[in-house]
Amino acid sequence: MARGNTRQRIQDVALGLFAEQGYEKTSLREIAEHLDVTKAALYYHFKTKEDIIIGIFQDLTRPVDELIDWAREQPRTLEVREEILRRYQESLISAYPLFRFMQENQAAVRELSIGLTFKERMLELSGLIQEPDFTVLDRVRCVSAIFTLHAGMFFMDNVEGDSEEKREAVLEVALDLLSQAHGGPVAGA
Repeated sequence: MARGNTRQRIQDVALGLFAEQGYEKTSLREIAEHLDVTKAALYYHFKTKEDIIIGIFQDLTRPVDELIDWAREQPRTLEVREEILRRYQESLISAYPLFRFMQENQAAVRELSIGLTFKERMLELSGLIQEPDFTVLDRVRCVSAIFTLHAGMFFMDNVEGDSEEKREAVLEVALDLLSQAHGGPVAGA
Protein backbone atom coordinates (compact mmCIF):
# COMPACT_ATOMS: atom_id res chain seq x y z
CA MET A 1 0.00 0.00 0.00
CA ALA A 2 1.32 3.47 -0.87
CA ARG A 3 2.51 5.60 2.03
CA GLY A 4 -0.12 8.29 1.44
CA ASN A 5 -2.89 5.66 1.56
CA THR A 6 -1.51 4.12 4.76
CA ARG A 7 -1.28 7.52 6.39
CA GLN A 8 -4.88 8.31 5.40
CA ARG A 9 -6.08 4.93 6.64
CA ILE A 10 -4.35 5.50 10.00
CA GLN A 11 -5.97 8.93 10.30
CA ASP A 12 -9.43 7.61 9.39
CA VAL A 13 -9.28 4.73 11.87
CA ALA A 14 -7.79 6.90 14.62
CA LEU A 15 -10.40 9.63 14.18
CA GLY A 16 -13.17 7.04 14.34
CA LEU A 17 -11.74 5.58 17.55
CA PHE A 18 -11.14 9.02 19.08
CA ALA A 19 -14.74 10.00 18.36
CA GLU A 20 -16.12 6.68 19.62
CA GLN A 21 -13.98 6.10 22.73
CA GLY A 22 -12.53 9.52 23.40
CA TYR A 23 -9.04 10.77 22.64
CA GLU A 24 -7.64 10.03 26.10
CA LYS A 25 -8.98 6.47 26.18
CA THR A 26 -7.58 5.47 22.78
CA SER A 27 -4.03 4.12 22.62
CA LEU A 28 -1.64 3.78 19.68
CA ARG A 29 -1.76 0.02 20.32
CA GLU A 30 -5.56 0.03 19.77
CA ILE A 31 -5.19 2.02 16.58
CA ALA A 32 -2.55 -0.45 15.33
CA GLU A 33 -4.81 -3.41 16.23
CA HIS A 34 -7.75 -1.93 14.33
CA LEU A 35 -5.49 -1.46 11.32
CA ASP A 36 -4.00 -4.95 11.71
CA VAL A 37 -0.46 -3.53 11.72
CA THR A 38 2.31 -3.51 14.28
CA LYS A 39 2.78 -0.57 16.61
CA ALA A 40 6.19 -0.09 14.93
CA ALA A 41 4.51 0.25 11.52
CA LEU A 42 2.14 2.86 12.98
CA TYR A 43 5.07 4.62 14.65
CA TYR A 44 6.78 4.93 11.24
CA HIS A 45 3.99 7.31 10.17
CA PHE A 46 3.05 8.93 13.49
CA LYS A 47 5.06 9.05 16.71
CA THR A 48 2.14 10.10 18.95
CA LYS A 49 -1.64 10.41 19.01
CA GLU A 50 -1.16 14.17 18.91
CA ASP A 51 0.81 13.79 15.64
CA ILE A 52 -2.17 11.90 14.19
CA ILE A 53 -4.65 14.58 15.24
CA ILE A 54 -2.42 17.39 14.00
CA GLY A 55 -2.14 15.62 10.62
CA ILE A 56 -5.91 15.17 10.43
CA PHE A 57 -6.47 18.76 11.47
CA GLN A 58 -4.08 20.08 8.81
CA ASP A 59 -5.66 17.95 6.07
CA LEU A 60 -9.27 18.74 6.96
CA THR A 61 -8.75 22.44 7.63
CA ARG A 62 -6.84 23.12 4.43
CA PRO A 63 -10.08 24.25 2.70
CA VAL A 64 -10.68 26.76 5.52
CA ASP A 65 -7.13 28.09 5.14
CA GLU A 66 -7.66 28.38 1.38
CA LEU A 67 -10.97 30.19 2.02
CA ILE A 68 -9.27 32.67 4.35
CA ASP A 69 -6.52 33.30 1.77
CA TRP A 70 -9.14 33.80 -0.96
CA ALA A 71 -11.26 36.11 1.21
CA ARG A 72 -8.31 38.35 2.08
CA GLU A 73 -7.89 39.13 -1.64
CA GLN A 74 -11.56 39.95 -2.29
CA PRO A 75 -13.35 43.30 -2.07
CA ARG A 76 -15.04 43.83 1.30
CA THR A 77 -18.61 43.64 0.03
CA LEU A 78 -21.69 41.95 1.45
CA GLU A 79 -21.80 39.62 -1.58
CA VAL A 80 -18.23 38.43 -0.92
CA ARG A 81 -19.02 37.96 2.76
CA GLU A 82 -22.08 35.89 1.86
CA GLU A 83 -19.86 33.76 -0.36
CA ILE A 84 -17.42 33.34 2.54
CA LEU A 85 -20.25 31.85 4.63
CA ARG A 86 -21.36 29.57 1.76
CA ARG A 87 -17.83 28.27 1.23
CA TYR A 88 -17.27 27.92 4.96
CA GLN A 89 -20.37 25.74 5.27
CA GLU A 90 -18.98 23.48 2.53
CA SER A 91 -15.65 23.26 4.38
CA LEU A 92 -17.46 22.31 7.58
CA ILE A 93 -19.39 19.58 5.79
CA SER A 94 -16.21 18.06 4.36
CA ALA A 95 -14.45 18.25 7.74
CA TYR A 96 -17.40 16.86 9.73
CA PRO A 97 -15.39 13.97 11.28
CA LEU A 98 -12.83 16.41 12.70
CA PHE A 99 -15.46 18.76 14.09
CA ARG A 100 -17.29 15.82 15.64
CA PHE A 101 -14.03 14.81 17.33
CA MET A 102 -13.46 18.38 18.55
CA GLN A 103 -17.02 18.61 19.91
CA GLU A 104 -16.79 15.30 21.76
CA ASN A 105 -13.23 15.77 23.05
CA GLN A 106 -13.21 19.42 24.10
CA ALA A 107 -10.97 18.89 27.13
CA ALA A 108 -8.33 17.08 25.05
CA VAL A 109 -8.56 19.68 22.26
CA ARG A 110 -7.79 22.46 24.76
CA GLU A 111 -4.56 20.63 25.62
CA LEU A 112 -3.56 20.03 21.99
CA SER A 113 -1.98 22.61 19.73
CA ILE A 114 -4.97 22.39 17.36
CA GLY A 115 -7.25 24.21 19.80
CA LEU A 116 -5.37 27.49 19.47
CA THR A 117 -5.01 27.35 15.70
CA PHE A 118 -8.74 26.60 15.38
CA LYS A 119 -9.55 29.64 17.52
CA GLU A 120 -7.20 31.77 15.39
CA ARG A 121 -9.02 30.63 12.23
CA MET A 122 -12.40 31.51 13.73
CA LEU A 123 -11.18 34.97 14.74
CA GLU A 124 -9.78 35.52 11.25
CA LEU A 125 -13.02 34.40 9.60
CA SER A 126 -15.19 36.60 11.80
CA GLY A 127 -12.94 39.56 11.01
CA LEU A 128 -13.36 38.94 7.29
CA ILE A 129 -17.15 39.25 7.42
CA GLN A 130 -17.41 42.44 9.50
CA GLU A 131 -16.26 46.03 9.51
CA PRO A 132 -14.05 47.58 12.21
CA ASP A 133 -16.68 50.20 13.04
CA PHE A 134 -19.54 47.73 13.58
CA THR A 135 -21.55 48.08 16.76
CA VAL A 136 -21.29 45.33 19.36
CA LEU A 137 -24.69 44.05 18.21
CA ASP A 138 -23.51 43.75 14.60
CA ARG A 139 -20.25 42.06 15.66
CA VAL A 140 -22.31 39.54 17.63
CA ARG A 141 -24.45 38.97 14.53
CA CYS A 142 -21.36 38.22 12.43
CA VAL A 143 -19.85 35.85 14.99
CA SER A 144 -23.28 34.24 15.44
CA ALA A 145 -23.52 33.70 11.67
CA ILE A 146 -20.34 31.60 11.79
CA PHE A 147 -21.45 29.66 14.85
CA THR A 148 -24.89 29.09 13.33
CA LEU A 149 -23.06 27.08 10.67
CA HIS A 150 -21.23 25.15 13.41
CA ALA A 151 -24.43 24.47 15.33
CA GLY A 152 -26.03 23.29 12.13
CA MET A 153 -23.35 20.61 11.82
CA PHE A 154 -24.10 19.03 15.18
CA PHE A 155 -27.59 19.82 16.34
CA MET A 156 -29.57 19.58 13.13
CA ASP A 157 -29.11 15.79 13.16
CA ASN A 158 -31.74 15.80 15.91
CA VAL A 159 -34.21 17.84 13.84
CA GLU A 160 -36.53 15.93 11.54
CA GLY A 161 -36.35 16.69 7.84
CA ASP A 162 -34.31 16.32 4.71
CA SER A 163 -30.59 16.89 5.39
CA GLU A 164 -30.14 19.15 2.35
CA GLU A 165 -33.16 21.23 3.34
CA LYS A 166 -31.76 21.58 6.86
CA ARG A 167 -28.34 22.67 5.51
CA GLU A 168 -30.03 25.28 3.33
CA ALA A 169 -32.08 26.53 6.29
CA VAL A 170 -28.97 26.83 8.47
CA LEU A 171 -27.19 28.78 5.73
CA GLU A 172 -30.21 31.06 5.29
CA VAL A 173 -30.21 31.90 9.02
CA ALA A 174 -26.46 32.63 8.90
CA LEU A 175 -26.92 34.83 5.82
CA ASP A 176 -29.81 36.66 7.52
CA LEU A 177 -27.59 37.46 10.50
CA LEU A 178 -24.87 38.72 8.18
CA SER A 179 -27.35 40.83 6.20
CA GLN A 180 -28.71 42.38 9.40
CA ALA A 181 -25.19 43.24 10.54
CA HIS A 182 -24.62 44.99 7.23
CA GLY A 183 -27.76 47.10 7.53
CA GLY A 184 -30.18 44.69 5.90
CA PRO A 185 -33.71 44.04 7.09
CA VAL A 186 -34.20 42.64 10.56
CA ALA A 187 -36.32 39.47 10.54
CA GLY A 188 -39.86 40.12 11.74
CA ALA A 189 -39.52 43.91 11.35
